[in-house]
Amino acid sequence: MKYRVQRATGAAAVAMTIAPGVAWQLEEVRLHLSGAGADELLTGTVDAGAGAAYDVVLISQNTNGITDYIYQPTRPHMFSSGDELDLACVNTNTVTYGIEVFYSAI
Repeated sequence: MKYRVQRATGAAAVAMTIAPGVAWQLEEVRLHLSGAGADELLTGTVDAGAGAAYDVVLISQNTNGITDYIYQPTRPHMFSSGDELDLACVNTNTVTYGIEVFYSAI
């Protein structure tokens, strides 16, 4: 299985979309913050290609006091070719972040 990775970094709000355009599965999400996070949520929301009725929050993690977070699904999370994963966090204390998303085509 060949993994693909998408990365983003910055010091403003996290706003990242994974949209491979093929059927895929989520393998892992890694977040590193340069300082302790504020009391806010990192979310990973499925933007379903079949329509908003199928959108679901997959990841919801409070970043208060953390500098590292790793999300690994206990079972594969399958996505259709038109599905996207939207990652977001307000990042009010503007710490520098590095986020990596590992996924594979199926």
